[in-house]
Amino acid sequence: MCPPPNPSSLTPQAPQPPTPIPSNVPTDPISQAAYNHAATNLHPTILAHSLRVYTHALHLSQRENSVPWHHPSHLPLLFTACIFHDIGTTPLHNTSPTTRFEIEGADAAVAFLSQHNIPQPEKHAVWTAIALHDTPQIAERIAPLSRLVRLGVAIDFKRPAALELVSAEWVEEVEAQFPRGEIEKVLGDVVVEQALEAPEKAPAACWPGGLLRSKLENPGWEGVNKAF
Repeated sequence: MCPPPNPSSLTPQAPQPPTPIPSNVPTDPISQAAYNHAATNLHPTILAHSLRVYTHALHLSQRENSVPWHHPSHLPLLFTACIFHDIGTTPLHNTSPTTRFEIEGADAAVAFLSQHNIPQPEKHAVWTAIALHDTPQIAERIAPLSRLVRLGVAIDFKRPAALELVSAEWVEEVEAQFPRGEIEKVLGDVVVEQALEAPEKAPAACWPGGLLRSKLENPGWEGVNKAF
């Protein structure tokens, strides 16, 4: 079951971000509001990563005919899952010293969708997709939406098995639209920063825990976290 939403952490209409909404963001009110909230709070490099993840996930859903996630009825849920999947790295949604950033993001997405009267089963699908997006093998098998989000992340981080699902030309096209920046360093650093302040956010047997352990073992290392 999903944790109960916390509506106070999200307003119905997030402040407008400083840049125009990209043309590939769905035009429905939920997707537009989700983008506005993410663009206002996420680091720009993580925002671009989230847009690439959505673009890859949508491409896979369309190509595989993963009904219903690319259809208009469910497209806002696919977009919200992708654009919110790293929202737990933001100060606004870093709410608990004992809760992993993935779960913080999943809770934030449920709170957001609750304001738009989304039924519980759909909210649970989004929650699961975000909470498990950095959990390989489980995310790909537990539910179709979780699989799409996980593969979108894996394609963007150039995991070999995921890259086999798309062409090199496709990846180049997406990265031209939403440049990578230093996403591995930016994302790894913010997850570690949270964990250094609150180590319980990074249990040993998870991705944040591996990043934290690597940082503690290599305190002088300034490049991309060696456990990324």
